[in-house]
Order: sequence, then C-alpha cells, then structure tokens
Amino acid sequence: MSTRIPVSTYRLQLGPDLTFADAAGLLDHLVTLGVTDLYLSPILTAAPGSTHGYDVVDHTRISEVLGGRDGFEALVRAARERDLGIVVDVVPNHMAVPTPASHNRVLWDVLTHGPASAYADWFDVDSSESDQVLMPVLGERIGAALASGALRVDHVDEPEAHLGPDRPVLCYYEHRFPIREGTEHLPLEELLERQHYRLAYWRVASEELNYRRFFDVGSLVGLRVERPEVFEATHALILELVTGGLIDGLRIDHPDGLADPGEYFRRLAEATGGVWTVAEKILEPHEDLPSGWSVAGTTGYDAAWRIGQVLTDQAGSLPLGGVMATLTPDALGTLPALITDAKREVITTSLRAELHRLASLLAEICDDDIRLRDHTLGAITDCVRELVVACHRYRAYLRPGEPLDAATATLVHGWAEQAATALDPERHETLAVVTALILGQEAGSAGRRGEERRDEAVVRFQQVCGAVMAKGVEDTAYYRWTHLTSLCEVGGAPTSFAVEPDELHAWSARTQQLYPHTLTALSTHDAKRGEDVRARIGVLAELAPEWVELVQLLRTSTAGARPADLDGRTENLLWQTLAGTWTAEGPLAAERFSDYLVKASREAKVWTSWTAPDDDGEAALVSFAHHVLGSAEVAAAMSAWTDRTAEAVRTAILGARAVQLTIPGVADTYQGTEVTTVALVDPDNRRPVDYSPITEDLARLDDGAGPWDLSSEKLRMTAALLRLRRRRPEVFVGVDAGYQVLRTSTGHAVAFARTVAEAPQVVTVITRRHHQLRAVGGWGTHSLVLPAGRWRDVITGAEHPAGEVSLADLLRSGPVAVLEQLEPR
Repeated sequence: MSTRIPVSTYRLQLGPDLTFADAAGLLDHLVTLGVTDLYLSPILTAAPGSTHGYDVVDHTRISEVLGGRDGFEALVRAARERDLGIVVDVVPNHMAVPTPASHNRVLWDVLTHGPASAYADWFDVDSSESDQVLMPVLGERIGAALASGALRVDHVDEPEAHLGPDRPVLCYYEHRFPIREGTEHLPLEELLERQHYRLAYWRVASEELNYRRFFDVGSLVGLRVERPEVFEATHALILELVTGGLIDGLRIDHPDGLADPGEYFRRLAEATGGVWTVAEKILEPHEDLPSGWSVAGTTGYDAAWRIGQVLTDQAGSLPLGGVMATLTPDALGTLPALITDAKREVITTSLRAELHRLASLLAEICDDDIRLRDHTLGAITDCVRELVVACHRYRAYLRPGEPLDAATATLVHGWAEQAATALDPERHETLAVVTALILGQEAGSAGRRGEERRDEAVVRFQQVCGAVMAKGVEDTAYYRWTHLTSLCEVGGAPTSFAVEPDELHAWSARTQQLYPHTLTALSTHDAKRGEDVRARIGVLAELAPEWVELVQLLRTSTAGARPADLDGRTENLLWQTLAGTWTAEGPLAAERFSDYLVKASREAKVWTSWTAPDDDGEAALVSFAHHVLGSAEVAAAMSAWTDRTAEAVRTAILGARAVQLTIPGVADTYQGTEVTTVALVDPDNRRPVDYSPITEDLARLDDGAGPWDLSSEKLRMTAALLRLRRRRPEVFVGVDAGYQVLRTSTGHAVAFARTVAEAPQVVTVITRRHHQLRAVGGWGTHSLVLPAGRWRDVITGAEHPAGEVSLADLLRSGPVAVLEQLEPR
C-alpha cells in the first residue's frame, strides 16, 4: 500500500469528454507544469449519461465510458513512468436510481425481491409506514398515468440495461421496473399494489419519500455503509486498487451524510493502511475537524474563503450594501435572518419528508414511554423543525453509546435556546425532550437510553442537519444574498465580508500544526464561481463608490429593456456576474451568461424554482441578459471598467494563487485554472478544457518569453511555484515543515515563510487592496525584513540579500514575490 503524501494535485473531471486515455495524453503537460499527483473524479460505473461520476450504479466495475479497468491501469502505468501519484474520488454515501433502474443491479434486486433480497439492508429505507420503497419517477399522478396507458407491462430487449425479453418489466416511457414473480398476469392496478416498490408522481418525494437521499436529490439513494458487509462490498474494488499500488490517495465525498463518519474513516484507514485521505467537509469559521477522524484534512473550502477574504477590502462593505438595499429587500446585518428563513423554507418543502421521518421516529419513541406519551407528533415536528433550523453546523458529531462531551452538549443546548424563541412556550417542554433524545441522554422513564430507536434518532438528526445546511444555506440563502457574491461560495463565510492577514496567519499556523497535509484549493467542480470570476467580483469592494456609479449607469442605459417585474436580487446578481465575467476579451457568451442566471434564480427560489419554474419570467430574464450583452453602451462602460480595474484584478488573481500554492497543505489545481478562466457554477465549470494553447504558452514561457497577458502571467507563476514544491517537498509537506509569519510595515502586504526545522526556506509576499495602495502613493518607504541567507525570486529570478528590503524593490515586477533561499556560494 502507498504511503505517498502528494505535494500537489491536479484535479481532472472525468467523463465522456475526458476519458482515461485523454487524461494520459495530458500527463506530459502536468509534469512540465510541476504537478506531483493526478486527482481524478469518481472512476466507478455511473448512471447512463453521467457527466460527473457521483451517481454510481456498480461498485464492482470501473466505468467503461471512461475506458474500463484496462484504460485505468494504462493511465496508472503512464503516470508511474512520470513519477505521478494517483488520487481518486470515492462516493460512500449514496448510489444512483438510474433510468432505467436495471443499470443498478443491486437496487433492481431489492425492487424485485423486497425484504428477501440479499441487498435488502444496503439502502437507508424506512419501512415503518410501508413495505414498499417509494419510486417518485412519474411525470403525472399515478391515476393519470394509468388512464393514459403510459404505464404498461412489456417484454423488452435492452442488453445495455441488463434487460432481456425473457422476463416482463413494468414500463413508463424510458423507465423500467421489475415485476414481482407471480404478479405479472394480474390486472395492472393490482399488479402495482403487489410490488415491493410504489411508483409515484415526482412531487410526492418532498412529502412522503421513505429513503434517505443525497440532500433533496431523489435519484440518489442513501447507502448504509455503516454496515460492515455494505462497506466491504462497496469498497472492495477501490481497496483492491489501493492495496495493489494503483491508487495513492482518496478524496471522500460528503461524509456528513454517513451514519458515523468517524467510524467510517477509522475502518477505511485500517483497510488501506492509512493511505492519504481527505474529506469533503464544510467547516464553520470557528469549527475544527473532529479529532477522531482518520483523515489528512479537508478538500480545501476552508482555505479558499480565507484567501479570498484576506484580499477583500472591508471599506467596500457599506457602499455595496447600499446597492443591495436599493435593489433588494435585504440590508446589511440581515444575512443571519435570511439564512434562518431559507433553512425553514427548505425543511418544510423539499426536505419535508426528512423532517417527517425524524419527527415520526421521535414520536414513536415517546409513544412507547408512558412518561413521554403526551408529546404529540405535531409538537415534536415543530420542535425538530426549529432545532434543525437553529443548527449552524453540518453535524454535531454525536455518537450513540459514547459519553457526551461538554462542548457538544453546550453547542446543542445553544441551538435549543435559539429554537425556543421561535416556538410557542407550550412547546418548550417537548423541545427539552427532543433535545435530550437527540443528545442520547436519558429522557422519560429511568434507564431508557441506548435503545435501537433512540440511537437511530441521534444519527438521523445529524443527517437531516447536514441536508438542511446544504440546501438551505449554500443552495438557497447564498443565491439570495447579493452583498458581494464572491463571498457566497461553497463552504464560504459571507457574514465576515473581509478578514485581516492575522486571521489568515492564525488559521495557517493551526493548520500546519493539526493538518499539515490537508488539501488547499481555490476552484473545485462544485464551486459556484471559478477563482478568477470571484477575484474580479471581489475587486468591486476596492472600488465600491465607482461601482455604485457604474451600476446606476448600467441600469439607466438598459432601463427600456429591463422587465418591469425583474427581481431585485436577480438584477444585483446579474450586474456582479457581468463584472466577474467581463474580461479584456469581452463578455461571456450570452447563452452561458443567461443559463447561469436562470439556474441561480431557480436555486434562490424567490420568483422561480426547479419545481415551479416561471417560464415567462425566465424568458424575460434571458431576453434582458442578451440585451445587456449586446448593448453598445454597456460594452463601452464595461470595457472602461475592465481597463480601470485591470491592475486590481491582476493583483487579486495572482495573489490568491500564490498564497494557495504556498500555505500549509497539499496544493490542488483544478483543471485549466493554471491560466485565467471564466467559469460559473456546474455544468459551466465542468466544460472540457482546450489544453493545446496552454501547453504551447507554457513552452513559449519556458523558452524565455516574458508573460504577454494576465493569463500567461498566471501560468508562469503557477508553473514556477508547482516546480518549487516538487523540487523542495520538505518545505511544504515534510515532517519538519513549518509556517512563520513575516511582519511588514503596511497592511497592504501579506508575508510569510515556509520553514524546515524552523529555518526559513521559502518566503511569500503578496499585495492586497491594490486600488487603495495606489491611492496613497504606492509602497513608499514600506519594507520587509528577509530572514538570513540569500534569496531568489522563483518567478522573476531577481535576487535579494537578507535583512530589510524595500517592498517597492521586492515587488517591482508584479504584485507577488515568492523567494527561495539559495545555497551559500
């Protein structure tokens, strides 16, 4: 088994447009770039037509679409020839309910045989109210489907879906479902009643779904990976590849959905011999990873928002808040209330089934105890709803049967106090009971703890909290809050707007101490905006008064085309997205721009949504977006803005990347972001990358050409820093690696050293708040004291002696300097 620690990773989003063979063709570029490890999206067989791989249907086979086992092994051999490691994304939380369902043969067996299936315990299904698994796939109510003849029994020959004409199946358009043996000749209505599943209208899922989903995605059914036999079966192939030396590291998708993440990571570490593993974990600003998790760290959301906000100018908060208040119902200070409302909205709509399942479980517990019997389902439901809404983390990390630590108890009781403010006093006694039960404490009759249902309630509460946080905060509130949209990112912290360097330094030092091999990232496949789009939007805070004037000009020049009922949040998002995507080359393609605005509006759920789209309103929005991009007045204004902000944007883009590549952790580069990109939320950020111009530009730079634009400057810097990491791994991931703050005489610079055995070896210095720096006349006499030794800038080649050095001299060639200590002559 591998004990390799990556020094840097390069994330590839595999799919039909990027197979294993295609990835092999990129390896020489990655080696030239300086990357040490290839980081692959899920490689197991996914649902037909999958573009991402997180909808696994078969854990026993590597995806044939990607190239199958032979293709993967060929990629690994090619990587090994270049000393590249392999990191693979693993999806333990769920499997797909594909179309047709027969592509998932394990699920098909459960639907065929019900409780008698060998896989009956694989899926997290609640059979307390019905023995039938709900399959909400119908585009109409079942009565209408029966009346129209859309539902029928037929013999089909579809080998690619593992279906043959020997057995009849139940058909609904492209859907196929098994028929329980002995029921195939019954009248259709009776046949449907006799199956181990219940076909239903898709809208039923939000109220009656009886299996745990990935958030509110009904086509992804939760796995009981906490069962040893399920863990072993779903991880056998991945573990074989790890033990066989074909995989060196793992990225674990959404562990918060698991019943017991800590136990999962313990079992995984034991099975892999402790291979490098990171968890896709969203942490609140003052939250640490649970100490019991056997992981190297997170996938980098916690690094990304801090880097972005150390480059954000706090002075822009008030003017940008004024624009928001003018266009929207929101004002500064109202974000917490907006988040609370959004969470309450999703738990009573799209996640209502999850609320009902948890409340019903708690009601059963109360009904079974004479001392608790008077706590009704209605009261319990109200209390659970408000307790989940008050929860401000993805999990409380409670484990049934283990002692309750004081910090966790205090945390949950704090949520209960907040929940009480939203409840009638008559509910407070019930809230106390609910709180005790989800904490695993004794409630009701003496000795009634540790029972199976009570343990399940502890787990189920945490799984619901994670889903509500994801859908209520990141996928609703963060699409509504338009103060500065670059802050509203996955795992972000928009309540703080900006942070000072000391906060970044404190987090970096703590990370170096606790999780020195965590992953750091700026862009991911889940990001709502690419790193460079966020940087361009972030610059609005530096020139906030000018931006206020520009928005007024843009609104005036497009007033005749603006829909009369255009939602203010949507409009503010539009203008900021325009600023984030308008580059020296001009605007984003109209289709990409408008597709993003429609998706963002549906996620916000204010005037349109995925479940109730406003077709006329969306059409009007698309028309307005196209008008904006085609307006000569808008083009002139945005071109002037792009010119005016060019240096500030350059400073932000290069500064963010330099910090991310040199702070503690394993540095990841998302596909194509070694150059500047314009990328919005998926699927936009998962589009194929054209590597030909990138490789040509890198070769040109390596031949001695100087950078000719911001994209080539970013490429030059990225390559220089990745090569530095590969050349000096002991500085970044070595056992004696360290982090040291370097003080400067100005708040416009952030500086730190990476050390080995406390001796500085690499120094990073970046510029922040460029516009304000220029307004005060530049660096002036400000300086930095370089540690002992001789130093060479790995980007420009300039050399500097130890001691006090002028920042104007150090940063003469650009907003970033990364210095490597030279050997004594």
